Amino acid sequence: MKNLLAPVGVVLVLIGVLWTLQGLDVVGGSVMSGKTLWAVIGPIVAVVGLVLIGLGVRSLRRSPTAGTGG
Repeated sequence: MKNLLAPVGVVLVLIGVLWTLQGLDVVGGSVMSGKTLWAVIGPIVAVVGLVLIGLGVRSLRRSPTAGTGG
């Protein structure tokens, strides 16, 4: 499960950036384009993604042999 934190975080960051750009009307062609709501939700989702990436990287840096007695 911990191995999925970073990849899920990357997906959330990408979605958050896309939603932000749509909300700011930089990316058009969607019902979300030009809506302030998505310009606010997008960065929040991106920050959550960054937190997940940080947690995922941190869990991978820990010793995989911890708790195995050696």
